[in-house]
Amino acid sequence: MRKTPTLLVLASVAALAACNTQPAEEPDAGEPTPTGTASATPDPDAPVSIIRPDIEQPELPEIPLEPLEVTIGFPEGGSELDAAATAALQLVLSSDEAALGLPITVRAHSDAGGSDAANLRASRARGERVRDWLVKNGIDEERIEVIAFGEQNPVQPNALPDGSPNEAGRAANRRVEIEVAVTEIETPVLPDESEPAD
Repeated sequence: MRKTPTLLVLASVAALAACNTQPAEEPDAGEPTPTGTASATPDPDAPVSIIRPDIEQPELPEIPLEPLEVTIGFPEGGSELDAAATAALQLVLSSDEAALGLPITVRAHSDAGGSDAANLRASRARGERVRDWLVKNGIDEERIEVIAFGEQNPVQPNALPDGSPNEAGRAANRRVEIEVAVTEIETPVLPDESEPAD
């Protein structure tokens, strides 16, 4: 009857002896691991990337820029820039289109309240004031073209149907339109290297 406990003890000892109690060998820091990278102790505070380097990431499509068009009003007349005009100019200055160095067209307009010559001068003064502000704030003057239209292109009627002045319409016509054009950049065609040079 005493053989059973002895056999159990011997079987347990044999089972433990069969276990490998030595820790697995760790590869040297310079030896490549199965993934091909050097083994190193990971930094627990280092950020972990969720992007797998073995999978090619898709390129995001580029969103093409549209021409930027901003209208600055001069509702009170004259050529002074009010707070709304300055805010609109800041929008132009901080735009992606302006940052790319694209050409800027300044189209200046007036109402029909004076002579053609006076209205042309008034519109030119407004356009030049806008141009000067842009130049003062870092835009190269060579990029800016000022076109004075005078009273030629109203956005609202200058007069009411009874012939009296349309003050709201005239205020809307005293304006400067700024356009930052978006031109396509042509990629130069390189010669085919497989063909011999002439």
